[in-house]
Amino acid sequence: MRLCRRTRHGIGPLVAALIGFAALPALAQVPAAGTAEEWANKLGGLETAPDLDLAALRQQAADRIKARAKPDAAPLKRPLIAPELLKLPQFAAELQFDEDAAVIRPESYRTLGRIADTLYQPSLWGYKFLIVGHTVSTGRRENNLTLSQRRADVIRDMLINTFKISPKRLVTLGLGEEQMLDSAHPTAPVNQQFQIVTVGKAP
Repeated sequence: MRLCRRTRHGIGPLVAALIGFAALPALAQVPAAGTAEEWANKLGGLETAPDLDLAALRQQAADRIKARAKPDAAPLKRPLIAPELLKLPQFAAELQFDEDAAVIRPESYRTLGRIADTLYQPSLWGYKFLIVGHTVSTGRRENNLTLSQRRADVIRDMLINTFKISPKRLVTLGLGEEQMLDSAHPTAPVNQQFQIVTVGKAP
């Protein structure tokens, strides 16, 4: 099925309403920190598009894990894989996944719908976004890297297939525990969050 960019404000809330919330009355909804308008404000203001080579960043993360001299060096001491991301417009949010899997749990559907609403804000129609996946520092680092990429890809697929966001507007990068959101507390839940980062104009 061909996908096209929606050009009408409000389509995001409509699609979110149709996703089947009525079928989830007994599920506790996980609150998201921020409204679509607040998130849109955080994603605005990109001045210069970064020169990001996502394939190279993925390879750099994988190579660092393979080449480590000691098993699982302290996360706090690991250099950032992509420090340039910290300077870009972004917000972080949390989705609940099945354990050790890239399956979004139903209680997170509303958060995903709110993300779609954010990307449908008129001020953001012409922009491209990077979905960055992270994990806590438990288990094997290489498994965490792979899992974070799979989860970022699933978020992208859901935004494209369910909410009809143009695929040209979304790219992904899984960083596992190689660039933690809180490296001083490597097992803290905040490190399970993912980032939506504005990275340029949509083609």
